[in-house]
Amino acid sequence: MPALRKKPESRPGTRRSGSRRGTSSEGPVRPPSVVVLESPEPVLEGGRFPIKRLVGDHVEVSVDAIRPGSEPLTASICWMPPGSEETSEALLTAEGNDHYTGTFLVDRPGLWRYGFCAWTDRYGGWIDSLLKWSKAGEDITPDLPAGREILEACRARATDQEYGTLQAAIAAFDSDPREDLLTRLQSPSVREAARRLQPRADLVGPEPWYTAWVDRERAGFAAWYEAFPRSLGPSDRAPASFRQAEERLPEISELGFDVLYLPPIHPIGTTARRGRGNSDAPGPGDPGSPWAVGSAAGGHEAIDPGLGTLEDFQHFRQRAAELGLEIALDLAFQCSPDHPWVHEHPEWFSHRADGSIRYAENPPKRYKDIYPLDFESPDREGLWRALIDLVALWAERGVRIFRVDNPHTKPFDFWERLIREVHERFPDTIFLSEAFTRPKIMYRLARLGFSESYTYFTWRNSSSELREYFTELSSAPLREYFRPMLFVNTPDILSPVLQRLGRPAFEVRAVLAATLSPLWGVYSGYEFLEREGVEGSEEYRDSEKYRVVHRDPSAPGNLRPLLARLNRIRHEEPALRPGSELGFFPVDNAGLLGYYRKPRTPGRPLLVIANVLPERTLESLVSVPLEPLGLAEDSEFRVRDLLTDRIYTWKGRRNYVKLDPGVQVAHILRVEP
Repeated sequence: MPALRKKPESRPGTRRSGSRRGTSSEGPVRPPSVVVLESPEPVLEGGRFPIKRLVGDHVEVSVDAIRPGSEPLTASICWMPPGSEETSEALLTAEGNDHYTGTFLVDRPGLWRYGFCAWTDRYGGWIDSLLKWSKAGEDITPDLPAGREILEACRARATDQEYGTLQAAIAAFDSDPREDLLTRLQSPSVREAARRLQPRADLVGPEPWYTAWVDRERAGFAAWYEAFPRSLGPSDRAPASFRQAEERLPEISELGFDVLYLPPIHPIGTTARRGRGNSDAPGPGDPGSPWAVGSAAGGHEAIDPGLGTLEDFQHFRQRAAELGLEIALDLAFQCSPDHPWVHEHPEWFSHRADGSIRYAENPPKRYKDIYPLDFESPDREGLWRALIDLVALWAERGVRIFRVDNPHTKPFDFWERLIREVHERFPDTIFLSEAFTRPKIMYRLARLGFSESYTYFTWRNSSSELREYFTELSSAPLREYFRPMLFVNTPDILSPVLQRLGRPAFEVRAVLAATLSPLWGVYSGYEFLEREGVEGSEEYRDSEKYRVVHRDPSAPGNLRPLLARLNRIRHEEPALRPGSELGFFPVDNAGLLGYYRKPRTPGRPLLVIANVLPERTLESLVSVPLEPLGLAEDSEFRVRDLLTDRIYTWKGRRNYVKLDPGVQVAHILRVEP
């Protein structure tokens, strides 16, 4: 419903509507209201944090509105777009038991405000009583002036269409027979106009105002591909430049990915540089870890000379955009011993008793090629300002997606401030939190502003673990602010199941990640089944963090066709878009996981059945969730496997599946008429 507007001055008897803050037309001072609002939803911690939504979402809201006595209430939702003080309003629907629901549309990125209002529906109470008295045979003539007075007050605030409806109703008091008058006065059009326009003497709300941070769609729906640009060259004999890496962009685009995530692209330090295999003795050609940021060539604002110039990076970024790929950069707020800040701002680092700068430690490991920043340094404001300005600099250069390295090791209020200030200038910026830490810390980071978050998906393998975890993530309150990113692997994480089971595990984990969340990603090498790990750990045996890797996209037996198909399915099926319903259904064999995705927009639901023990063939009866899929008991229906294009005819609730890892590890079944 649009904001109430002033009627044309030429119309007799018109006056300005109530203020945009929702005060009544009686004036800015209102008597105490007897109306009470309770249980507003969705609200995070009483409004301390904004809920998260995407552009184009209809925000579903609800509130309980109560008052003493039996008179009915009207409730509404009011909202203000980013940067605006103009309030729009929509009436809520009464659902019974004093509960009211409704929606409002968010159509641009930024911080939206919304609040609830309620007031006594004097007209509704009057007409309901009038009808009862009339039915009882009582004389209602003395009660008519009160209703007419309410309608005349409504007419003074009416729009063109409502004005005609109300004028006809008012005229009927003088001309219509009693029965016709009552029919007109209780018509839906008159009741609705009166609900919205009648004086709100006991109005409560819209304060307090709550907030919703609205992101562009990519913050909630995207497939990420992580690649070291220095490995995107013609061979592994020398690191590639951006100009050389540009030649490989079409291959990544053909896989259907939306975001190309690059580890740090800044100059790499030489002091204590790590060698191949993370050794202490680097060879002459070892490029070092990109996370050891900074050298004589510059710090976080600069491009590594081996990759080229800023102009080369911009050319790379623009070519990626032409192919449908958006570039994401890594924010690694740490420095190598050669970073300019070490000499320019030694106060930004922690020092030992002997005056030396403390390098990164994670007992029993020491990382002598990295100096962590001291976020509580004596010059805390200078450090924080410099880091915020760095992010703004890259945003000005056109980068609007950042993957943040280890945000859980920095102060919460730092991230809240950084994200707020960057969003004030660049509201389309997306921040991905790489916080593999305790759940409450992960969730806190999401509440205070991170757009997306890494998850424990890598360590959830059994059907019970996956069902329990994703039920949690898709339930309130997490679904209001926590957007799970499912990476199947990272440069630091090669899970034991991938190392042990190989191809079938790679296949099923990709299917799970691509269909359990609208956000998923792979680190390059996954499609080539790279699984040589350090025994007893999740580390790669010869990690790309310390060397250049050349991968041949034409290598036989790779998973590129599967990844491309999964990404195509994601873009074609509304059931895999943000906001779709996720639910699990029973499968007799515990080695199989069954879940459905039901779109919130027009589209067909999907059933996914995955073999999460892909070392052996499994078969089972599954219990299809007929009710949420809109299917009748014992109905016959078709399901099309989107991975193979095979069609199966199923009937009723109980149906049979068999998944042989040598043939197929999962079904993605579209339910068809």
